[in-house]
Amino acid sequence: MIRFAWLQFRMQVAITAIALAMIAIGLALTGPNLVHLYDTTVVNCAAHHNCSMATTAFTNTDSPIQVFLDLLVLVIPLLIGMFWGAPLVSREFEAGTFRLAWTQGVTRTRWLAVKLALGALASMAAAGLTSLMVIWWSGRLDQVNAAPFDTLRFGARDVVPLGYAVFAFVLGVTAGLVFRRVLPAMLTTLVGFVVIREIVSSWVRPHLLAPAHIALPITASTPVSIDQTAPGTVSAFESIRGVSLPNDWVYSVNIADHAGHAPTTSFLNRACPLGNYGPVHPAACTARLAGRFHQLVTYQPGSRYWPMQWYELTLFVGLSLLLGAFCFWWIRRPSG
Repeated sequence: MIRFAWLQFRMQVAITAIALAMIAIGLALTGPNLVHLYDTTVVNCAAHHNCSMATTAFTNTDSPIQVFLDLLVLVIPLLIGMFWGAPLVSREFEAGTFRLAWTQGVTRTRWLAVKLALGALASMAAAGLTSLMVIWWSGRLDQVNAAPFDTLRFGARDVVPLGYAVFAFVLGVTAGLVFRRVLPAMLTTLVGFVVIREIVSSWVRPHLLAPAHIALPITASTPVSIDQTAPGTVSAFESIRGVSLPNDWVYSVNIADHAGHAPTTSFLNRACPLGNYGPVHPAACTARLAGRFHQLVTYQPGSRYWPMQWYELTLFVGLSLLLGAFCFWWIRRPSG
């Protein structure tokens, strides 16, 4: 049964292997240039007092390739689910070949188990190899960017892509088993994977670990804005971009006193009278705010990157196991 499943699956694996080989050749040709550029510009930028210009120029190098690679690692699981998972079972139902397998002494559960196990391992291998190549090529860029929690990069690095791949594959198999048609299964996989991944990245990931808090002083370089959001109401707020915490994930920045209270409207009216384009005296406004308030930053420390990677991987593997259990229950039904 394993050999027969491999014979059915070998064409997809061969095409994927050729595609990965072509990508590897392209990265091998362009990667050393990035390393050389980093060693000759960024490493010595402090001595020349031009680190800002050097890092900006470096991070803009081969930007189309950077975008392509980040998207590639995210799209590969989707392609695996649509073109590996969805047709794997649904095509056999469409062609009626599943009856031949079930009448040759192979039980339904064994038939499904072999297909799931072989496809899941191949999916994780494909996603893992792609991620490794991207990590190798982007290593210096990631080091300079210092933003491991960036939504695009977090899902395209390290172990999370493995969870995406196995989940997309099992989702495709599940859709094929339920609908028994290739096209509906592919469409369901496309929509289902995109929706689930977006839900996890936008709403689940920020709550995998309770965020930390840190108080930072308000300084002249702090981008404090005073806004009259409604008649008679004045508020002070800050921009996340003004907080420099390399390798950390900043959720929000608020202005608060030691009791956690925001500046009142009456205080802001006295300390920061507004003109047509903001506070009349910005420097004085900042100084008065700094005397009583601070920046309250809510964030995830960079040390939590790997725990969050493993938690998200566990989440997608768990979803895959639940879908797999559903598949076994579905196929063993009398009408399955």
